[in-house]
This record gives sequence, structure tokens and C-alpha cells, in this order.
Amino acid sequence: MENFVLHNPVKLHFGKNVTKKLPATVREYGNRVLLVYGRGSIKQSGLYDQTVEQLTAAGIEVIPYGGIKSNPKIEDVREATIMGKEKDVTVIVAAGGGSVIDSAKAIAAGILYDGDPWDFFDGTAKPIAALPILTILTLAATGTEMNANAVIQNKEAGMKTALKNRHIYPVHSFLDPSYTLTVPADYTAYGIVDLMSHVLEQYFGKGDAPLSDQFAIAILQEGMEAGTALMENLNNYLLRARIMYASTMALNGLCSAGRKNGDWGVHAIGHVLSMLFDTPHGASLSIVYPAWLKLMRERIPDRLSELMFDLFKTADIDTGIYKLEHFFTSIGSPVSLKGTGIGKNKHTMILNQMIKNKVNGNHLSLTEDNYHTLIQLMQ
Repeated sequence: MENFVLHNPVKLHFGKNVTKKLPATVREYGNRVLLVYGRGSIKQSGLYDQTVEQLTAAGIEVIPYGGIKSNPKIEDVREATIMGKEKDVTVIVAAGGGSVIDSAKAIAAGILYDGDPWDFFDGTAKPIAALPILTILTLAATGTEMNANAVIQNKEAGMKTALKNRHIYPVHSFLDPSYTLTVPADYTAYGIVDLMSHVLEQYFGKGDAPLSDQFAIAILQEGMEAGTALMENLNNYLLRARIMYASTMALNGLCSAGRKNGDWGVHAIGHVLSMLFDTPHGASLSIVYPAWLKLMRERIPDRLSELMFDLFKTADIDTGIYKLEHFFTSIGSPVSLKGTGIGKNKHTMILNQMIKNKVNGNHLSLTEDNYHTLIQLMQ
């Protein structure tokens, strides 16, 4: 078991009507808010008006920036950063899912930086400060509401990549499962896949961490049990709450303590699909994971057998992979490229992008021959 420091500064507010505390909490950090949100769902649900009215009634000025898309773009981060500087905002409120919150993290750091926010993602610079970030979560998936990670894509650079920095932890996150009741079936399924993939990436990292393994298995079991039931009853508050809490716990440090690293090779491949074809993040992961497991079956058989026994009560790797693949299919998430309309004529494009991005895991490294194999297995 490796030495580690476990520190998470996010204050989590979980349950019905917790956003009533939002105005008083915002005022601890200032009275001029940049409200970052997506492409209209929070207006349709009424959350946008509710949030603006709450903040305005408390004497807080609200500067809105909307239009953040799934698979968030650096262009939006740049525009919102300029707006935040011009309006002299003092705090960021991000209302939405992972794309909105990841964008808000980059914006919060970008406002206090003189250069291009993309510098944080290509390694040119590191954030040394960020405005306070408060989140209102509307999609259970990424866990970004309780971690220091952000993922942004840059079409011009041909990259979708991550930033991890302690300055971009949210200071408060408000999680009301009621706000996820209107999430459609497909994105509900993608969120379940995402939370499970986060756990698996850490589980397959380097290092022996038995208690973290137990946390990981428990979250995976929760995702499958509550996820299966939720897909049959999308309006069930308790099931929404279970998935929301599981997705937050999946990537807040709980499953990584005691390891040298996570692997994250599957995410790297998924980012290629999202960048090239705008594939929803969770859908890209359910396509890649079964193929990746099949590739790894000869390399890490003991680890895979252990996982499959804990999840499916079988030590047979192929049976376990089939059961995981079946679970993804049963909730409506694709498990092949052709399942999302990506034909064989796109294989060379995918391969070239993998080579360009030097796609790899932190632990279980991939070669160019592996890329070829994975593409065939994903088809």
C-alpha cells in the first residue's frame, strides 16, 4: 500500500431543497456571480429562473453565460473568461452536469490568469489561483462536483484532455436529486456508465490498496443495482439519489487512496471518440471498456478474475466481460462503434488520432498494435 495524502475540501450539500442555502453561501465569497450553464435544460426545468431569483433577491448581481455543450469546448471557456474579467466577477456558480462544471473550473482559473486558458490543458502553465466555484449538479455522472479535475476539448489542436489542480476544487456543491428527475433515459444510462468507468480506472491502477478495492466494488455494485432499477423507473427520487451519491463517491479520492495512480487508458481512448464524432462521454466508455478488458485478459488475468468474481460471482474472465457488456446494453448504452453509427471507414481516422494523441494508460501501457486490436474489438 502506497503512502498517500487524502484531502478533499469540497463541502457537499445533499438532498431535497438544499439550494435554499445557495444565496447565503455565495455571499461568503462576493456579490457578483458568473452563472455558467448549458444549452437550455435548466431553463426548461425552471432551475435557471429559480437560481437567478434567489441570488438577485439576496442582492447578488448575476452575469449569465450559457450554451456550454456536452463535450465542452475551449472556445466557451475563453469567451466566458473574457466576460468574467470584464464584469469583474468574484465567484462562479455552475448549474449543470460535468461539462458545465468542468468549464466553470477552467473559467475560474482563467479569470485570474493573463494567458490563454488552454495553456492549463496543454501543459504550458498551471493554475496558481482560481475564483471560488459553487456547483448545482443536474446530471449524476462525472463526479466533478467533488474533485479537482476538468476535461476540455480543443478541435483546432485535435485534443480532448484533462487538467488536475488543487485550485479548481469547488468550495461548495449542491446536490438535489430532484434536479436529475428530468434527465432522459440515454443520458441517465451514460451517467451510470461514467461512474462505473471512473471506479474501474482506479481499480486497474498501479498499487495494492485492499480497502480502496472494497470501496470500488461497493460503488460498482451500487451502480449496477440502482442503475438497473432506475432505468425502469426514471421518476424514482430514491434511485436518482443513490446514483447521484455513487457518482460523486466514484471520483473524489475514495477509490484511489493507497495506489500509485489510476490507469485512465479507457478514458484516453473514449476522448478520441468524443473529439472526432461528438460521442457522448459515457457512451464512448461503454464502447471501449469491453474491448479493453478483452485486450487485458492475458496481461492481468488474476486482477480480472478477482473483479469478475466480486461483481458476478464467476472467476471466468470471458463470462464476466460478457455480463458487464450485457449490463451496459441492458441500460441502453452502446457497446460497439457500429452501435453509434461509426463504420469501418472511420477506423483509420480513429487510429491516426490515437497515434497523434499518444493514447495510453498510466499503468497498463498500450502500443500501436494494441490500437489496431482495440479498434477491431470495438467494432
